[in-house]
Amino acid sequence: MELVAIGHLETPFATRADCPRNGRQIQPPPACHAVVDPAYQPGLAALEGFSHLILLYWMHEAKPLELVFTPPFDARPRGVFATRAPWRPNPLALSVVRFEGFDGPGRLIVRHLDCVSGTALLDIKPYLPTTDCEPGATMGWLAPHATRG
Repeated sequence: MELVAIGHLETPFATRADCPRNGRQIQPPPACHAVVDPAYQPGLAALEGFSHLILLYWMHEAKPLELVFTPPFDARPRGVFATRAPWRPNPLALSVVRFEGFDGPGRLIVRHLDCVSGTALLDIKPYLPTTDCEPGATMGWLAPHATRG
């Protein structure tokens, strides 16, 4: 298996401690950039017109793997696969971000990111409400903790 970074992410968060738990906690959400390396910029053709994107990235500063832990807002231990915690077997992250256009070649303006500046960008996909939205989805043990920023 091989992963190739297609670029990097620029955020106002210099350290892991600076990052919000999720990108929708900060209001108003700061402008961030997804910077795509020149070799991959042709893949951005026809991205205009999408309001939201899915970004996949590698959390290079995540803590070591914890399979079971107690979330800071809950009293019971939970398995990592029942959480969105960053300390995973593969520190992959997925964020749905608002796309606000380009700020130069290969520089996408996005909002709602929650990672350290310099994080490796692995992929970009258009968010499709007809495919990616599940209106009847349930949140399991997280339902009592759900808040929307």
